[in-house]
Amino acid sequence: MLRLCVIIFIALGYQVLAQRDTVLLSPAERDTVLLKNYAQRYNPQKALLYAAVVPGLGQVYTKKYWKLPLVYGGIGATGYAINFYQQGYQEFRGQLFYNLENGLRNEGDVNPNTGYTTAQLRTITDRYRRERDFMLIVMLGVYVLQMIDAHVDAHLREFDLNPQLRVRLEPSFNDDMLLGRTGGLSLKIKF
Repeated sequence: MLRLCVIIFIALGYQVLAQRDTVLLSPAERDTVLLKNYAQRYNPQKALLYAAVVPGLGQVYTKKYWKLPLVYGGIGATGYAINFYQQGYQEFRGQLFYNLENGLRNEGDVNPNTGYTTAQLRTITDRYRRERDFMLIVMLGVYVLQMIDAHVDAHLREFDLNPQLRVRLEPSFNDDMLLGRTGGLSLKIKF
């Protein structure tokens, strides 16, 4: 059966190149019909590369401009948090070193500058460092998430929707012998 199909296609002279989205008709006609492939207009690998090089550029490439404030807002907010925790970490670490250098090594010794004990300064320093490191991980997550978003948007940019698809929320009323009159909302989906 397979050989028969191959022989028929060879005999008729038709050649189909699916990878190039081009259909070549018989050589006698010398006509070429080009099928425009919209998916290549938004290459997912290119969107991913753009988003990896410059955050938000993948969203610009896929023409999802409304996502730019989200990308830069997420990066800016995590950058602000990283800076805040880094400054607190440096300040309290300096005070902890002040205690250690000036003989206030016991856990109950109080720092004259801040009023915190050495144990409290250690705890505060560790907390600021931990929060700073967590915010670095969150920033990495925002960066990776915007790359994934650009990649998925490029894939789904040409997703074909049925124009007849309708979703409506309508009021509905029922008369039931057992329950009596009831009212509510119904979600109606039409294909």
